[in-house]
Amino acid sequence: MRGVWYVMLAGVMLAAGACKKGRAGGPGGFGGGGPMGLPVEVAVARVDTVRDEIAATGQIEAVQSIDLRPEVDGRIVEFLVREGQEVEQGTPLFKVDDAQLKAQVAQLEAQRDLAQQALARTKELAKQNASSAADLERAEATARSAQAEYDLQRIRLDRTTVRAPFAGVVGQRYVSVGDYVTTSTRLASLHTVNPQRAAFQVPERFARLLRPGQEVTFRVAAIPGHDFSGTVDFVDPVVQLPGRTILVKARVPNGERLLQPGMFIEAHLVTAVRPKAIVIPEDAVVPVQGTTLVWVVKDGKVAPQPVGLGVRTPGFVEVTSGVDVGTQVVVGGLELLAPGAPVMAKVVERKPAATADPQRR
Repeated sequence: MRGVWYVMLAGVMLAAGACKKGRAGGPGGFGGGGPMGLPVEVAVARVDTVRDEIAATGQIEAVQSIDLRPEVDGRIVEFLVREGQEVEQGTPLFKVDDAQLKAQVAQLEAQRDLAQQALARTKELAKQNASSAADLERAEATARSAQAEYDLQRIRLDRTTVRAPFAGVVGQRYVSVGDYVTTSTRLASLHTVNPQRAAFQVPERFARLLRPGQEVTFRVAAIPGHDFSGTVDFVDPVVQLPGRTILVKARVPNGERLLQPGMFIEAHLVTAVRPKAIVIPEDAVVPVQGTTLVWVVKDGKVAPQPVGLGVRTPGFVEVTSGVDVGTQVVVGGLELLAPGAPVMAKVVERKPAATADPQRR
């Protein structure tokens, strides 16, 4: 590294000598005849919030997604919703023929009423000691049995109407009116809409950094220019083979109904936030022989300063060591710098990009 600096210093001395020679016949020259500093541009190290992030790809999933099936056998007689319609929990979706069940319910209702009447007569006779305890027990058991059979068929009759078990969007329909269906027949799919889930795989080396509640930001290839964010609510406790990755899922609000299951996403999982990090422009960093340094300006002179780097964003980089807040670092005119060289510093302001995506170091 010293060899590089000496070469730079020799260039500075030659340039300084040329400047003096050019001013030899002038009246005093700039600064009273002293050596003119090299013009450089400097930026001031400032405090900003940075985030450690893990980049990953994945897809959008519905929080809940099922294939609807009937609970009783029969023929489909009516569709009560259309494909693609958004429905609330409990909304009627399909109607199965219920004529036979209605007749059975009416028959069982009559039997229940007769059993209850018989029980009432038996109770009156028991009060008059005209009926035995055994007769009363049989009448009570018959009445309970008749009520249970009636309730069972009444439930089956009610279930000839297939209802939405949760709020969502009705997907593809698999049957037509007149089809005979059984409890194993798929009728249609149903998917939740809001919220949705962002699912992605993270390499196992980040396992110790993963936990529920972390923030996830992502973009969707099908929706350019739109940023989404969510919160991790599931971290798979099992490492999946053969890729040795961990499945992570985040719940994402979808009030605008833009996200659909199956969409490809590019996600960034925030693992740490540092609100008081020191950042400098990226073009102030100079790689030299396997290390990195910046040129700092103090008392009108420059000096090289090794630094440790952290998170990078477009145009800026976090400095973890070597530079304090307010330090001036050279960002323009680095070519002829040497340790101790006098400079004329011009402070410039570098603004962060409006859509900066942090990158993990």
